[in-house]
Amino acid sequence: MPANQELLQRITSRPEVFGGKPIIRDLRISVELILSLLSQGATPEELLDDYPELEPEDIRACIAYAHAVIARETLATVSVGEP
Repeated sequence: MPANQELLQRITSRPEVFGGKPIIRDLRISVELILSLLSQGATPEELLDDYPELEPEDIRACIAYAHAVIARETLATVSVGEP
């Protein structure tokens, strides 16, 4: 499995959690939140301190997810892990 595919397995989505938005490992931390905080200047180290349940690979998974979406891949090819 390619590295990005492995990272994307950390991203899950369930209709009953945040309206089906992508979340990290079923933790109720949205990919959107992590990307927003990064874009506002938060460092990965700050995020790991603020959200102790996160792992460095989770942050990389959020970036990989954003890249897959921006690269215009279809949702069918941007697979996320099952909870």
